Amino acid sequence: MSTTLAAASAGLDFTTAQKLLVIALCALTAYISHMALAVFNDGARPFMLDFIHGRTTRNAMTAVAFGLSAGFIFGLGAPMALSSGVLNPWLVFLPTDILGILSPKKWLAPILGAAWGAVVVFGLSGANRVAHELPVDFLTAMQQMSTPILFLFTLFPVLAITKQFGRLRGGIAGVVELAMVLLTMKLWPDLFAGALAMAAGVLMLIGFAVVRDLKQRRADRQAGVAEPVPDADDPMASLFSASAARLRKHLPVFMVLGAGLAVLGQMHIFGGGEATSFLIAKGQYAEAAQVDLYRVFGFIPLIATTALASGAYGIAGFTLVAPLGYLMPNPWVAAVVGALVFAGEVLALSYIGKWLGKLPSVRDSSEHLRNAISNTLDLAILFGSLMAANAMGGGLGILIVGGLFLLNEAMGRVVVRMAAAPAAVLVGGILLNVLYWLDLFTPVKVA
Repeated sequence: MSTTLAAASAGLDFTTAQKLLVIALCALTAYISHMALAVFNDGARPFMLDFIHGRTTRNAMTAVAFGLSAGFIFGLGAPMALSSGVLNPWLVFLPTDILGILSPKKWLAPILGAAWGAVVVFGLSGANRVAHELPVDFLTAMQQMSTPILFLFTLFPVLAITKQFGRLRGGIAGVVELAMVLLTMKLWPDLFAGALAMAAGVLMLIGFAVVRDLKQRRADRQAGVAEPVPDADDPMASLFSASAARLRKHLPVFMVLGAGLAVLGQMHIFGGGEATSFLIAKGQYAEAAQVDLYRVFGFIPLIATTALASGAYGIAGFTLVAPLGYLMPNPWVAAVVGALVFAGEVLALSYIGKWLGKLPSVRDSSEHLRNAISNTLDLAILFGSLMAANAMGGGLGILIVGGLFLLNEAMGRVVVRMAAAPAAVLVGGILLNVLYWLDLFTPVKVA
């Protein structure tokens, strides 16, 4: 039984309806970014509070958004889309964050966003075709990245449990996940082997966190420790309340955004997470939805608290609508479900903030999950990139790609670590083609 995932065919050829949806969604997200109602980049969101209140200029906010996003757009979003043939949020929504904030006029923002959408749906497919015709087909080689990304991503709950609850529980979770992977491969060979293992790991993490919080509350009650009473004059509570009210005021805009995102997911041209694009490309939509839904647990507390603190929501919301869209039977149902889910998220924001305050271990689990996701992906993407380098250039490919990655580390990470390796594969692929034209390199046949 094979433990590798066959390379999916990378298409990036869209129907007219798909092109129009991507362009319209880019226009809408640029408008929403211009209005400071939401941004996709979690790192940029905390800066939005000062921007909303006029304490940061538009130019300064644009510089922040660009600085935080450029590496992910060109180093992660573009290579992932070219290698998988499926769009992703780093490629589609990070540029519209920047263009929306950059735009000096409200009417100009959607035009700039639509222009980027046109570049994505028309320019990317052209670049894809040209790259596949080169002597060194580095895009086909990049599909080697899918196997390490999907299988190592399976381990993120184990890492989170180990960091939050210690080696014993982490070890138990590791054994359970390995058993689930082997069981799935034996009994359900058509199912992605890590799907059930990730479900088991995430459930174990939540279970450990809830038990710890319940034990702590019981101990506090027995010790006579009173539960904290919210202070009506607390400035943080006032800020959270004002931010939630600001977002609720624009509920119809968010419902349209949710509908568009869900339809994009339903069309199966978009993957919401790092590991999802390759599953979507292979037609494993249920597994892709599972993987993205597990990520949600790691991001709800971050998105909720930054949204309440800044007054700007996430472009992808709690990242629920895209995986729900994968499973919808048609675009109309997807649009209705997406709009309702986004409305529910915005209306529930303040309640989620209060709930998280009562379950500190659950809130902390989300941070451990996000860190674990980053750790597993750092290794998986680096390993996958070296596999791609080997496929397109053998030892010379590994030397160039690995060398560029190490050089970036030595220079203080000019490109963010997660994006550095795929970017190095692109640069290495171009360099190998130049060496071929100079008659200094013979291409390796890509499997």
